[in-house]
Amino acid sequence: MDTATPPTLDRRAWTVPLVAGLILVALAVGLGAWIFIRGNEPFDLDAEWNILLASWSSPVATAFSQFMNVVGAGWFSIAVVPLAGALLLILLRRPWGALFLVVSLAASAASVQVLKQTFGRARPEDIVVVSDYGSFPSGHAANAATVAAIALVLFPRVWVGIVGAVWTLLMAFSRTYLHAHWLSDTLGGALVGAGVTLLLAAAFAVPLARERRRRTDAAAEPVSLL
Repeated sequence: MDTATPPTLDRRAWTVPLVAGLILVALAVGLGAWIFIRGNEPFDLDAEWNILLASWSSPVATAFSQFMNVVGAGWFSIAVVPLAGALLLILLRRPWGALFLVVSLAASAASVQVLKQTFGRARPEDIVVVSDYGSFPSGHAANAATVAAIALVLFPRVWVGIVGAVWTLLMAFSRTYLHAHWLSDTLGGALVGAGVTLLLAAAFAVPLARERRRRTDAAAEPVSLL
């Protein structure tokens, strides 16, 4: 992997994700601290949303939420997503993108566990799935936001951002539908996942920009028929 700095790299390529990442992570930590200071009790909106979902049951929503429970964590998110994503990017000749994906997923998961152990928030009592210790932040929501942010960094398109946002919102819904998290837990998870990924996007800005430029230059080269 070439590590020379591209001479035309726009300073915003690393300053924008750096600042945005710092803000999002700070908001996540601030939200967790606020919850902790309050005694880890749910906010009024948390309780009302939990009660609303408890009073509404749908076989479709249940099946969907159980599916999201599997794909959002455990062996699928730890092994399948990083390996499949990295392999795809390597096949697309984007090794730096593959490394960025793997490091971002690992850093996001580690950050979630640190915050879970730090704040120790109890999950809703009516949880219907088996989960690990600590309700804040949601690891599933963090993972969804991490994947969405990675995709947007590597493939900066409006539709990619929209799909990523919808995916993260659906994951947040599924976690609260299963009563595995309070609504504010999913917000915290999304902030952590996106924030950590953007910080790493700033760190990887130089090689990612070079890799993207190399692919663009290759695509623009005329193809000889001789």
